[in-house]
Amino acid sequence: MRPRFQLLDEDLAERIITEAKIVLAELGVEVNDGEARELLAAGGADLGRRDGRVLIGEGMVEAALDATPLAFSLFDVLGRETHRFEGARTHFTPGSAAINILDRSSGAIRPAVTADLVGLARLVSRLERMDAQSTALVSSDVPEAVSDSYRLFINLLYCEKAVVTGTFSVAGLPVMRELLLAVRGSAAELAARPLALFTCCPTSPLRWTDEGARDLVECARAGIPVEIVPVPLTGFMAPVTLVGTLIQHTAEVLSGVVIAQLARPGSPLLFGGSPAIFDLRYETTPMGAVETSMLTAAAAEIGRRLGLPTQGYIALSDAKALDAQAGLETGIGATLAALAGIDNVSGPGMLDFESCQSLEKLVVDHEICRMAERLSAGIEAREDFPARPLLEELLAEKHLLIADHTRRHLRSELSFPGPVIDRTSRPRWLEEGGATLGERAAAEVDRLLAASEPSRIPDEARRELERIMTAAARAAGLERLPPRPE
Repeated sequence: MRPRFQLLDEDLAERIITEAKIVLAELGVEVNDGEARELLAAGGADLGRRDGRVLIGEGMVEAALDATPLAFSLFDVLGRETHRFEGARTHFTPGSAAINILDRSSGAIRPAVTADLVGLARLVSRLERMDAQSTALVSSDVPEAVSDSYRLFINLLYCEKAVVTGTFSVAGLPVMRELLLAVRGSAAELAARPLALFTCCPTSPLRWTDEGARDLVECARAGIPVEIVPVPLTGFMAPVTLVGTLIQHTAEVLSGVVIAQLARPGSPLLFGGSPAIFDLRYETTPMGAVETSMLTAAAAEIGRRLGLPTQGYIALSDAKALDAQAGLETGIGATLAALAGIDNVSGPGMLDFESCQSLEKLVVDHEICRMAERLSAGIEAREDFPARPLLEELLAEKHLLIADHTRRHLRSELSFPGPVIDRTSRPRWLEEGGATLGERAAAEVDRLLAASEPSRIPDEARRELERIMTAAARAAGLERLPPRPE
């Protein structure tokens, strides 16, 4: 038995889905991209409203859901399958896309640069429970026009894992697709073994911008998997009630499902989301709030009920440093994510309302994710019945430290965290220097970076990545790419 966390009973979940379909059919969505509007019209949507909104009937929604795969896989740079989005197996990914990093030497939050992107990619390559890498940082030392493709370029060069990414503009997607093709070799291979998962975001309330709709259509046509990620803000850009926000959230995702399946039936999708409450006191969107985590977990329940694999921005913090708040908010979120069975979790490493990444926090969060996964695995019997022989051995030997039963099941039953988590006695802790959590995390980052190995990406692909990125940077006014650390 695996423990499960559930917020919505069957009746409430169905009512939310039904209301979302009514919203799409009677209020509709604003779609600014001309081609997306044409696809919707050809598919049977009503574009005749004076306000320009597109009405999407229930039949279109059901047809799109029927066309969406129930599961799909991601593959790493070397072509090995690393993800199977199926069966509510949680995959953890660093949160994105932060413009700042928590500086390792000063503790100050500052804009990220190329060296930070390289360091993060190399670190993620050594964190086994970060199932994918992400374009988690936006580099300030390249022009904004290529900041989306540049971060993907760095990831592909320095880490072999599949990538969760996204583009900031319509112009960025062709370059990013070229980079993926440079690794895979052909469009057919990229579609057969997807290397990246793109985030496509409707704009709350109930709107697809030119860029958002265009990216969704083009990703679908290229066979690139997409996570559809609305960002409704409870009490601001969505109803103040959690149920009201979930209705809007569901309608926004379903509108994207329809557009993607009209562009290319069978397009792989995740029912995603980054909902948040709005704190009226400070005019902030706290991602670490328990209600925000509840919304994300409940949205995943709705996605699964619709037969789709799921994604959520969760397991992150609004703290400004690696402190107790960072731990408690991330820990609660990661636990709820694992128990809710969210397929793809984006969030570890993040601070300050999704605007800052921290390498030290990422290694702490890695341990949090391992604990959450162990919890979600539950309890099972391991040669425990009948119990008498084992307890007889305990009574005779006075311990079971070297018992056959202990040696067979120790590693599968008990989890042993890395050096970031202190489990020593106080005398030993003091004898070894009495390091704080922050100091242990910094030492672990140093150790992992020193142990990182170069990516095994083929030399030909490496040269092609350099060529594509250099050409895109020059077109944006940057003659040379920034220097990168060895």
